[in-house]
Amino acid sequence: MRPGTLLRLALAGTRTDGARVALTALSAALATLAGLAALTVLAVVKPPGDARTESVQYTSALLREPGLRPGVAFALLMLMVPVLGLAGQCARLGAPARDRRLAALRLAGATPGQVTWIAAAESGLASLLGTGGAFVLYLAGRRMLHRPGPDGRLPLPTDVHPAPAVIVAVVVGLPLVAALASALLLRRVTTTPFGVVRRVRTRVPWPWPGLLILAGLAMFAAFQPVGLWYERRHAEPPPWLLPTLLIGGSLAAMVGVVAGTGWISYTLGRVLHRYARRPAVLLAARRLTADPWAGSRTFAALLAALIFGAGTAGFRAGFLAEAEVHARTGTGFGAPAEFYLGAMRLVDLAVAVAVAIAAGGLLVAVVDGITARRRAYAALVATGVPRGTIGRSVLWQSLTPAVPAITLALTVGYLLVRSVYRAPSAGGYSAEVCHAAERLCGDPLTRAQYTRIEWVPKVTVTPDVPWEHLAWFAAGGLAAVLLTVGVGVLFLRASTTLEELRTT
Repeated sequence: MRPGTLLRLALAGTRTDGARVALTALSAALATLAGLAALTVLAVVKPPGDARTESVQYTSALLREPGLRPGVAFALLMLMVPVLGLAGQCARLGAPARDRRLAALRLAGATPGQVTWIAAAESGLASLLGTGGAFVLYLAGRRMLHRPGPDGRLPLPTDVHPAPAVIVAVVVGLPLVAALASALLLRRVTTTPFGVVRRVRTRVPWPWPGLLILAGLAMFAAFQPVGLWYERRHAEPPPWLLPTLLIGGSLAAMVGVVAGTGWISYTLGRVLHRYARRPAVLLAARRLTADPWAGSRTFAALLAALIFGAGTAGFRAGFLAEAEVHARTGTGFGAPAEFYLGAMRLVDLAVAVAVAIAAGGLLVAVVDGITARRRAYAALVATGVPRGTIGRSVLWQSLTPAVPAITLALTVGYLLVRSVYRAPSAGGYSAEVCHAAERLCGDPLTRAQYTRIEWVPKVTVTPDVPWEHLAWFAAGGLAAVLLTVGVGVLFLRASTTLEELRTT
């Protein structure tokens, strides 16, 4: 197949196909902007000096202090997770119509491999359109936002840029990953001239994702002991070891929570099917047991954002406990505590944006699920089932796995941080204390007259469980689910007319 023919067939289709391409391009553009912003922050060069030497050319302390820049970059990279989840949901939009188009191509003589190339090219080209547009917007934004203040300092790191190879890897790598992911997802799909056949998994989900969660917690819990083991031997750990524990533990726990939603859906579906009596609940129970992995696909981005949010809440609780320890022992931080709390509020804002983006993916999934099953819903309406019953079944189908999955995500995210940051303590040593004015204590001739050796008692403060922040994250996640289901149900009436019984 010639490249021109492949391009025309990949971009052909109806308005639904055009909406899918546009939404996929938008998602890829948002992910690219987040990635380029994170790489720009990491590209800031630390000036010569010790590890605390600041980059004084920036107005924000988040960019000046070298110890805070990796956190800013990590928060920006975390925004890519829900955006990529949104892209995955958008790629499924209008799947029945696309299947009929691919079947028509097979009927016209295309081979199964060519059909797979067409589907993969559609995702890759849509993502390339988004990444290319995001790169142009990134260059234009750098030029527009490069506005030094009266003191010559910059509000944003517009004076640096990532390496060209890294930029190319992001702009070209994301479309390649999207195309490969599409080809990988189609490995269970057989496109025939008479339709599309999917080889679905019929096995019952097992609770094996719990082992991944335990492995992630164990890797985080091993962070401090491993560091102490090297410190006692006066050696430095390999530069890859400690970051691997944190990144690997995060990924293991995240995959465990997302994959565990399938087991949660199946188990709760069986419980509802056995004990429920209302039609809406029974319909939802059958859907949960028939496709338990739908919850894992639908809530993946939302659960990832909530894990990160719970981790930040646990880190804030640990920081407040450490600040109390320093206040009792008379020591202090390098910067005011309110500054660090302000930085944490920015992280909370990033989590809120991630939840909002994940809600967009939920909306696409709910609407696509309703339109994809419109023949079944129309048949139920034709047999006398009220539309309100179907709407309540959709609500039960979404909330039943969402509530325990959100609770699990918040619990895991909090435990990950608590396993690294134990109860802070300080004191337990003798210190010289000068009981006089600063002028007398600063003079070596008079300082000795007012200096005494005092014992600083050891103080240990156990961090409080941040119930308030966890409750806010849980409420935000449930509100996102309820809002998207409510908007999706609005499409139910148009999808359950009797004419939909003739839809092929």
